[in-house]
Order: sequence, then C-alpha cells, then structure tokens
Amino acid sequence: MSLLVNGRALTSLLAALTIIATVVVVDARFVVEKESIRVLNPEEMRMKHDGSIANFGLPDYGGFLIGAVVYPDSKTDGCSAFGKTFKPKFPRPTILLLDRGGCYFALKAWNAQQAGAAAVLVADNKDEPLLTMDSPEESRDADGFIEKLTIPSVLIKKSFGDSLREGFKKGKDIVLKLDWRESVPHPDQRVEYELWTNSNDECGARCDEQMDFVKNFKGHAQILEKGGFTAFTPHYITWFCPFQFINSPQCKSQCINHGRYCAPDPEKNFREGYEGKDVVFENLRQLCVHRVANESSRSWVWWDYVTDFHARCSMKEKKYSIECAENVIKSLKLPIEKVKKCMGDPEADTDNEVLKMEQVFQLGRGERGDVTILPTLVINNAQYRGRLERTAVLKAICAGFNETSDPPICLNTGLETNECLENNGGCWQDTRANMTACKDTFRGRICECPIVKGVQYKGDGYTSCTPYGPARCTINNGGCWSDTRNGVTFSACSDSVSNGCKCPQGFKGDGITCEDINECKEGVVCRCSGCKCKNTWGGHRCSCSGDKLYIYDQDTCIERSGSKTAWWLTFLILTIVAVAGLAGYLFYKYRFRSYMDSEIMTIMSQYMPLESQRAREVPSEAEPFTHNSNA
Repeated sequence: MSLLVNGRALTSLLAALTIIATVVVVDARFVVEKESIRVLNPEEMRMKHDGSIANFGLPDYGGFLIGAVVYPDSKTDGCSAFGKTFKPKFPRPTILLLDRGGCYFALKAWNAQQAGAAAVLVADNKDEPLLTMDSPEESRDADGFIEKLTIPSVLIKKSFGDSLREGFKKGKDIVLKLDWRESVPHPDQRVEYELWTNSNDECGARCDEQMDFVKNFKGHAQILEKGGFTAFTPHYITWFCPFQFINSPQCKSQCINHGRYCAPDPEKNFREGYEGKDVVFENLRQLCVHRVANESSRSWVWWDYVTDFHARCSMKEKKYSIECAENVIKSLKLPIEKVKKCMGDPEADTDNEVLKMEQVFQLGRGERGDVTILPTLVINNAQYRGRLERTAVLKAICAGFNETSDPPICLNTGLETNECLENNGGCWQDTRANMTACKDTFRGRICECPIVKGVQYKGDGYTSCTPYGPARCTINNGGCWSDTRNGVTFSACSDSVSNGCKCPQGFKGDGITCEDINECKEGVVCRCSGCKCKNTWGGHRCSCSGDKLYIYDQDTCIERSGSKTAWWLTFLILTIVAVAGLAGYLFYKYRFRSYMDSEIMTIMSQYMPLESQRAREVPSEAEPFTHNSNA
C-alpha cells in the first residue's frame, strides 16, 4: 500500500512523531519558571504564592516590585484598550489583575501597559497546574506591540485570582510583592548559560528577535566570557525523520545523515528556495565554530561568527551558502579544516556526534524542563522567561552570581564595548598603513571601507578594501606592490588608472605581490651563439665569451679585434680627408692671393705712366691741364 503525503503534511507529521518518540524514550517535561508573589496587605490575606513568568515583557530578574492590585470595573479580560489610566488609592505602582481568555496573553499585557500598569497578573479560569504564557507565533497585530512590551506579566492560579477579586471588591487595599530575586539559581561565582537558537532567518518574528538579541548582547557576552565570569554554550534544536519516510523527497530535502537530523523547510516550499538540510548543516557549522574556538580559549568568537554570518550570508538576500560561511570563518582566523573535521560527512549513514548530543541536551535534566520554544535562554539550568532584551538578560545573568561575587559589568548596565580591539572586529585592515574598516558603535561594530586623505576605499569591508580614484598611489602605494633596491624603485600602482595593480615590466604577479622574472632562465634573451646572460632585479645583462663584443639590437656577438682595424681604417681615412681639405684650402688661398696681386698690379699700371709723363711735361700757366683719354 502506497502512502502519499504532501510536503506540508509530512512536516507536521515529522514534528508530531518526533515528540511521540521522545516521550517513549524519556518522560518529557515542560518546567514552568516561577516567581514568588507575597501578599503584604491586608494582614488576613498574607500568604506566599507562585506565579509563572510570561515569555514576553521584561521580568525584573534579581529585583522585586511592590504595588497595589487594581481590578477593572469593565473589560476585565483586557482584550481591548481601556481608554484610561488605572491608579490605586495610595501612591504605589499599579498591578493590574485581568481574567484569562478572549485573546492573546500578550495583548492583555499591552493594553495594561497602555493603561499605566507596572505589572500584570492574569488569573487562570480553571483549576490546573501553572503554564507559561507565550507570545503569538505569527501575528501581524502582535508584531506591532510585542517588541514594545516592557512590563512583567505573571499567570496565577484560579484560586488565588478569586481571592484577589473578592478582596478588591470589598474595598481592601491589596498590596503585593512580586519577587524575581530567587528565580535564577545562584550557587557560585560563575554563571553557566546556554542559548537555544537557529541559523534560519526566514522564520518570522522569532528569528528576528533572536538575531537582534545576539547582535545587541554580543558585547556583554564577550566581556563576561573573557573575564572568566561565565561559561556560554550555544545549542540548536533538530528533529528526526520517521523510518518509513527516510527515502521520501521531503525527508531527503530536510534532513542529513539519512534522516537522523532534520529541520523544517525555511520557506515552507519544497519546490524552490533553501531546504531544511541547509539549515541543519549551518546549525552544525555554528556548533563546530564554538567547539573549535573553545579549544583555543576563544569561545567568545562564536558571537562574532553568528553576527557576521547573519550580516554577510543572509537567507533573505540569497547569500546563505557554504562559501560565504567559510569566508566568515577565515576572516575570524579560525582553522577551517578543524571546523570541517568537526562537522563530519552529512551524507554518511551514521550518527553525527555533535548533533546526537544536541538531541540529548534538548531533553530536560535536573530542574530544567525540555526545550520546546525557540529561542530559549537557560541560566544556571533555569529557563529564562521574557523577551530577549540586552539589559534584561544581563540582569538575569547577574542574578545568577553568588552574593558579593558580581563582576563589574553587573554594576554598569550602560557599558559600551569597543569591539574593534579584538581581532579588529573581524574586519579588513592594513597594518602597514594603520588603516581599518572596523567602526565601533554602541550596539557593536560595522565593517565599512574607509576614506583616507580624500581617497575612497571600496570593498565588502570584511575581506577586502582597495583604493579607488585619483591619488590612490599616494597612500600605501594604492595597496599595490612596491620595492626599492640599490636606489631603484619599481611599483605596481599607476595613477593613470583608477583602480587595480599591475606588475611593471620585468616582474610577474597579481600586482599585490610581484617577483622578478628570470629572463635568462626562461631563455627569451641572449640567445645568440656565445652569448652569456646574467639576471638582474627587474631586468638582465647580456655579454659575450672571449674577447667578443655584444650588439644588443642584433642579439649577436662580433670580434673585438675586427672592430679595432675598422676603427684604425676609419681614422686613417678621416686623416687623409683632413689633409686633403687643408691642402685644398692652402692652394685656394695661394691662388686667390696671386689673382688679387695681378689685379692690383694691372690697376696700378694704368696710373703709374701718367705720373711719370706729368713729371716730364710741366704745363705753362696759360695752358690748362687736359686729360688725354687716348694716352
């Protein structure tokens, strides 16, 4: 007989059968965490009662509240707004008494808080053991006020509620003391606490609450852990697939190790998106991150990993992957091979040691009940109740220390920690230039590439930040390789481009690291017969054997003696040319002077006879001198 089960039905069946199987193995228990309620007035009603702490609002762990009981004239179930402020007869805080039923417990508390109540008592409407009032799983209406609830809420038994109503109607001034000082055991000087959580960030308000808490509480948790005041352990809930469904597509998509460890489909859609086994595998990785970090006495690194994984590898942003997770591990300087070894083989048909222990721890032991609600915080083996809020949880942990052994942080709830001081916050940094992408904030730290001297760095802030734009080479050489030897500098950074690094000629590499190319070894130079090659930093030098001379352009060697003969021949020719030129010049000068002399003599010869004739022929005074042109 074949059994057809759709995905949604199988998911419900898995959870149901798992609970049944657990009950068969051990008597499962859900322990209600209680507080002490003492009636201080009137005297005839003085008595101590128990009340169960609600899993919403902010219980005052380690403290107490004294207030007067007020029971409303109408709207006694508190399911709608009262429209007024309740005030007792005497100036004390108001403890509003409401009836059970009609709406969510959390809605009653919200309406009471809006009406000025300092605390809420919800009286049960039937005789039964106390139970825990929980917040709605998913409700658009509740999402608007759950995170705003700050007052504590307590469920009391029907008999106690009846006596309070009767006393109030008789006009008695009923004063109660709500005491949370003993709600957390405090046996010694160290508090042991654990958080049951999930790596899935697609499960609605519960997932958002637990991730907000991890981010906000990380600073306090790491201070307590580093100081040796606390011992923290993370845990993750898993289910198993019933044997008859192990080979079904649904079990294969939700489980690892052949159905032994399962998680519901994150998107509740078996046809697309992430699968339940993806969540189980990441839960396992986070457990192993804590184990490996704890082995090196750095257990607090788990908080860094979880917050960074949520920021960098969000399922909502489709980055929930093994590669992204391993990049986070590397940024935190954890040995990734040890983490992988701890995780084991998810396809193996064997038990996984880590996840098998998680299923054992999930069951109640001692005074602690089974873990059935996510997220759940357990402090000194007592389950914390109330909203996971940084200051409230810190107060609960501080309430777990023995008297006079409180660490300093418990005396200063407004402490702000500089998370960039430890491992640079897991962000990118350049130690040579003293630059970092880590920016400390009140709630933690962010990894954001900086702007240094007007140069913008770009990257994810976790693993890389590179300079971009003009003048980038002026700051740490743009993050590129650079080296100087014997007064010569080579650089892989160029201002002519906006980004990137490129090794200069004569070097090879990615630009971040460059190494000299041995051209001689690669045989790309000095290849002529008789050539010798010597590698130099950033270049090479070629020479010839014997007395030969190397010609670089021709990559050849020539005889050095032949070259001397040519030089002498050239010198001789130049000498002959010089002598011939000088002789020509002297000959020209001699000929020119002879010509000039003859010309002068010719001219002079024309005038010299006239002078001699004039000397012989003396003219008379009556006869004027006349020039005979025919002479």
